[in-house]
Amino acid sequence: MKHETQADFKNPAGETKLKKELIGIFENVKDVVRKNEGRSRAGLMLGLQELGSSMQGFIGAYYPVNSNIIVMNKTVLRRIIETNPDLLEPCSFHVLLHEYIHSLGIFDEVMTRSKTYEICRKPFGEEHVITELSKDMRKFFPSLVYPVYGWNPKTETGIELVKGFDVSSTRSYFT
Repeated sequence: MKHETQADFKNPAGETKLKKELIGIFENVKDVVRKNEGRSRAGLMLGLQELGSSMQGFIGAYYPVNSNIIVMNKTVLRRIIETNPDLLEPCSFHVLLHEYIHSLGIFDEVMTRSKTYEICRKPFGEEHVITELSKDMRKFFPSLVYPVYGWNPKTETGIELVKGFDVSSTRSYFT
């Protein structure tokens, strides 16, 4: 997937395209988890928020415990688009998978990272970039910081909800 540098956040059409891609990536995440773990969760929302970064690093996303939302760091998405757009899809898959696992009730970061790697390795194989990201994301993003249990952002920016997220759980079915 190719992205024009910075266009996705400065151009409403580009931002809409990015949001649609995130929706599709999340559907793939749910399929992989359902096939590997035999379980799923419906009714999640995706929020995008400017969480920034600092000298200590950045947080790619977070899942507030006992909620129905995954929040991705817009700053990091923008930075990936600017510096290495080929990593946007695999990184988004990895981050959404990691947070989806939290939403399934695994809150310990070490266990979540291990489960993310285990789930990625089965369908993608050991050499795939998604598996490599799940094995050691710091190799790709050395400034990554994992939040501690119960972490909440200290930011004044609101969360922008992505409409139509978790689409397979919200479709109307007629029989």
